[in-house]
Amino acid sequence: MAKNIQSVRGMRDILPDQSASWQHIENTARQLFNSYGYKELRTPIIEPTDLFVRTIGEVTDIVEKEMYTFQDRNDDSLTLRPEGTAGCVRAGIQHGLLHNQQQRIWYTGPMFRHERPQKGRYRQFYQAGIETYGIATPDIDAEVIAIGARLWKLLGIDMSAVRLEINSLGSNEARDHYRTILIDYFSQHEDQLDEDSKRRLHKNPLRILDTKNPAMKTLVANAPDLLDYLDDESKTHFEGLKQRLDSMGVAYQINSRLVRGIDYYNRTVFEWITEELGAQGTICAGGRYDGLVKQIGGRETPACGFGIGLDRLQLLLEEKNTVIPNQYPHAYFVLLGEKAELSGLTVAETIRNNHPSLRLLVNGGSGSFKSQLKRADKSDASYAFIIGESEAEAGEITIKPLLADSQQITEQVTLSQEKLADFITTHIL
Repeated sequence: MAKNIQSVRGMRDILPDQSASWQHIENTARQLFNSYGYKELRTPIIEPTDLFVRTIGEVTDIVEKEMYTFQDRNDDSLTLRPEGTAGCVRAGIQHGLLHNQQQRIWYTGPMFRHERPQKGRYRQFYQAGIETYGIATPDIDAEVIAIGARLWKLLGIDMSAVRLEINSLGSNEARDHYRTILIDYFSQHEDQLDEDSKRRLHKNPLRILDTKNPAMKTLVANAPDLLDYLDDESKTHFEGLKQRLDSMGVAYQINSRLVRGIDYYNRTVFEWITEELGAQGTICAGGRYDGLVKQIGGRETPACGFGIGLDRLQLLLEEKNTVIPNQYPHAYFVLLGEKAELSGLTVAETIRNNHPSLRLLVNGGSGSFKSQLKRADKSDASYAFIIGESEAEAGEITIKPLLADSQQITEQVTLSQEKLADFITTHIL
């Protein structure tokens, strides 16, 4: 007997019973993004490796350890996308969407990182995100953050379950100056650095501030504060962001150690964090990346956006027992006999024409009345629509309630097929 083939480690199947919550999240996000005037951009899941090396940064965990990179048959180095922003910028430059224009776009889809699989962290994971281009003022930073806040509310997540942390990395020049200050500070305490931090010391010292090593907690806490080294323009920008968040009633905490794990950020950075998921607490993160378009080969273009970890968001809804809209069939069509099957298919299509939002599951593969009712019960449908030989001849349909605790009728009824539309409108939709 052949050995069963299993899914790749760290990559999972989302089963039919789990998909309702995913659809709810994705549909809610899609409608929200569209309501703010954002348009969808779809990019390939495979990009040239150099795109991510140049944008994310060579001395990052993503590029050094986590990317799925391979040589194709033309000996080109390709990578499964580990995040969404770089591909959006590449597409914007390639198709002339960015120069001297304002763009607000959104994306969603799978991303890939070779990380250690654990709860809330997978090697194929899903993100939704928004990207804005051509707007340099803090009002767009505030809008991006406000969209996240509104999404949590629309999904029924209590705001006490999430918190917003914000920081400013300053201009690229101020960041470079602060980088020198950090190198000097950590060099004086090099004996206390772990191996990762020593390797990052001269290439990416800001990442040391983001260490998860508890042995370095005090050392990092005593490091010079980034906010003390901001340039005046970045200070004004950060104050403008805070004022706008205050005016919209979006609560936040300032975390001067928040730097993000990707090199392209400048000025505003933020994270939405929950304590409900243990170590995997960041469900949304983003900020400003004004130099990224030029870095890839375009012209200087201000940019801001975020990415949402949909796997973690779905897990948070599950942890908080958030009510997901019912995706079960409204009705299960029981068809008894050849004549009933032919009649039932015609009636079913007529119902779908008249009531596009009705979820109607038609029995397949024949079966006795008892077996079909079992299938109806198993489907969690609210009603069984029944056509047997007698109903088919008389042009009638019998309606049997299946969920007594939630029905507007409690007794089985038989009515003409012409009156079925009224019944559906009155009692189901």
